Amino acid sequence: MNQMMLRTANLTDRALIRSISERTWPSTYGHIISQEQIDFMLDWMYSDESLEKQMDSGCVFYIASIKKENEQWDDVGFCSVGPEENKGSKSHKLNKLYVLPAAQGTGTGKALLVKAIEFAKVAGSSSIFLQVNKHNDAYSFYLKQGFIKEAEFKFDIGNGFYMDDYVMRLNF
Repeated sequence: MNQMMLRTANLTDRALIRSISERTWPSTYGHIISQEQIDFMLDWMYSDESLEKQMDSGCVFYIASIKKENEQWDDVGFCSVGPEENKGSKSHKLNKLYVLPAAQGTGTGKALLVKAIEFAKVAGSSSIFLQVNKHNDAYSFYLKQGFIKEAEFKFDIGNGFYMDDYVMRLNF
């Protein structure tokens, strides 16, 4: 069993977060959306400025690391969780959760999800929700973790691109 460590990210982790995204998105979305849309979305969500703005607005990022055989720690995934945009609501949103393809199946995704749920509970939320592409394999992962499909939306994100997602929620 691999040893795993989760830590809170800070501004110095922006390049790492971007790197994990760039190494994860092609296998996650390459069969769903165009490379042009992947590039657009990576720039939109993972530029230094965008990540700094997310962190400044109350989103907390966690980095997952697994200890390798040589005793070195390898950063293999991250998640981001923050309060729902509607003020007065007692809910949090899991904004992002990505694990490098080579580390999938190690329990890293579940550990990050548990950490995000724990964060939302401590902050006083009664639920956590997320958006997942309708064709993303992660949809079945979230169902297994107790999330329910609440809605379907097609979000216009600009440049002629859309996110065709399910909105899923887990009530505590």
